[in-house]
Amino acid sequence: MALAAHGAFEASLDVCPSAVHEFRIPPKALLGLHTYCPVHFDAFHSVLVDISVHISLLKGGVYASPAKVHSEPSGDAAAGENYEASKKVMLVKAFIAARDIILEELQKLSVAINQTIDLSDFTSKLEEKTLFGSSPKADLEMSNNEVLGQTSSKARSTSEELNGSVDFQRDGILHSLSSDELFYAFHTLGDQILYLWNTFLKFHRGNKTKVLEFLRDAWANDRRAEWSIWMVYSKVEMPHQYISSEVDESTYYGVHGKAPVMRKLTDDVIQSMLPAQTAATRAELHRRSIAQMRINNRSIQDMHIFGDPSRIPIIIVERVVNAPMRSTSGNTYFSNLDQKDTHSILSGIGSKPVNKLSGASPRQSGRVLKIVVFVHGFQGHHLDLRLVRNQWLLIDPKVEFLMSEVNEEKTSGDFREMGLRLAQEVISFVKKKMDKVSRSGSLRNIKLSFVGHSIGNVIIRTALAESIMEPFLRYLYTYVSISGPHLGYLFSPNSLFNSGLWVLKKLKGTQCIHQLTLTDDPDLQKTFFYKLCKQKTLENFKNIILFSSPQDGYVPYHSARIEMCQASSGDYSKKGKVFLEMLNSCLDQIRAPSSEHRVFMRCDVNFDVSLQGRNLNTFIGRAAHIEFLESDIFARFTMWSFPDLFR
Repeated sequence: MALAAHGAFEASLDVCPSAVHEFRIPPKALLGLHTYCPVHFDAFHSVLVDISVHISLLKGGVYASPAKVHSEPSGDAAAGENYEASKKVMLVKAFIAARDIILEELQKLSVAINQTIDLSDFTSKLEEKTLFGSSPKADLEMSNNEVLGQTSSKARSTSEELNGSVDFQRDGILHSLSSDELFYAFHTLGDQILYLWNTFLKFHRGNKTKVLEFLRDAWANDRRAEWSIWMVYSKVEMPHQYISSEVDESTYYGVHGKAPVMRKLTDDVIQSMLPAQTAATRAELHRRSIAQMRINNRSIQDMHIFGDPSRIPIIIVERVVNAPMRSTSGNTYFSNLDQKDTHSILSGIGSKPVNKLSGASPRQSGRVLKIVVFVHGFQGHHLDLRLVRNQWLLIDPKVEFLMSEVNEEKTSGDFREMGLRLAQEVISFVKKKMDKVSRSGSLRNIKLSFVGHSIGNVIIRTALAESIMEPFLRYLYTYVSISGPHLGYLFSPNSLFNSGLWVLKKLKGTQCIHQLTLTDDPDLQKTFFYKLCKQKTLENFKNIILFSSPQDGYVPYHSARIEMCQASSGDYSKKGKVFLEMLNSCLDQIRAPSSEHRVFMRCDVNFDVSLQGRNLNTFIGRAAHIEFLESDIFARFTMWSFPDLFR
């Protein structure tokens, strides 16, 4: 099955550009399939198609083998007859399975949307005659009361049939039937299926909106289970203790000029030092196990995924369980923080009065304005994150999105200037959307989310630190960081990439590179990045998802994950101290109590870059960094597995 969307019809189809999304219907689904399938032509076209797919076996036949010559042994002729009989039995069994599936789906849809289906005519037909007419094989007689009253057993029986299990009793009885009895059963089942199929079509047309909503929810649940093949889940605790960063410089060197032994690292800190090599090896082992799997289900298979399952990215999802906030002394913890009661920004906008979000009663009605801001990386384009945007729109079609453009061709300058431009752009966009909502009704709440790629994440955090953004911080919802250098390049293991950074600093005078590498000031504690980590840029988000890749050589692995790195653990100089302070400051914000439970996840994405061969891009780690922009499968898997974070 191939679906295509294209523009105006041209004279020749050969030159008409089109986007094609290909799906495969596995053999099991041909007996019965009733499902929803969203199709987004996201590579070149912004076209979304909602499809409701319904399949049932309505017709079948057994073709006799060519006549045998007289000289052929009689044993072979008998074997041929047995083979033809077996095919007839298989066909009857397929019709029984198809009837059971469609009957089960009818009842399931009827219950789901609370609409009764009239099957009185079907019941009367079943009461008048048995499946095999005058045959005494009563074991296979089916009345409508039995079918409708034993849905769970029917579903189980159908599932066993489709998964290759054999109902030996039914199988034996079918093989004992004569050709006439099988022929009668074949036509009887055909009549029943055609009746149920027409009933289903009539029911679907009359309740298409409710049916589609039910199928859409079922599709999302099924995809979470199906896509979990490529996802590995784990849960870790946020470290409770850190090496104290509140140590004055004199304590780093004793009277004899030797570096002192620092406090021993705790077990949870050591466990957080997961090197990129370990993560890559873990993903590769999982990829090899997938290559040996036999993926055989009844679902429509997206050929972007099932064309070659071993080439799909492996995603290791690490759910971080929050811990109490660390105090400045490193010994005590806070359980609560006073929340700032920011003055509502919703009053006075538009021609109609707008409900303030601080009141309790107005929150019961009105629209929730959901806005997502997408910010590109170094020398990027505002459409770089369009694939992630499209997946978000599939999950929530009513979301408003802003593809930030203010920093295009300006990403070589000062982060403070880029952050201010982004803050002004976001405020203008939010107020415009609020004004539009106020003219059509009341505004109940705002959910403001951000998605950043590479240094776009630094620009986002810089914008959030701007004073003009303070009234909006209370509405922050989900933050998706895609390979963002949150701890800078203080410890960067990629020497080749570091050489490139050096060239940009020395020859190009790129200000943002100086800031990323903390060389914009001789005193590390006066650098832009050190001060940024001290700003409260993360603690207001309800959900934080950090995407990283051990194959990405452009952004240090630990920096994208906001965690300890092995190089810093043995560095007792001021550089190591500053890194620990930045790390502690970032994690303290994530750990800080909020009015709602905060979700914090690290998602390791391991791409299959084997097809790209050994070239400069793969060697320096650029391939994986750019793959985040050219592949949406990692976003599709994660976003549909945790849809509540994106609604």
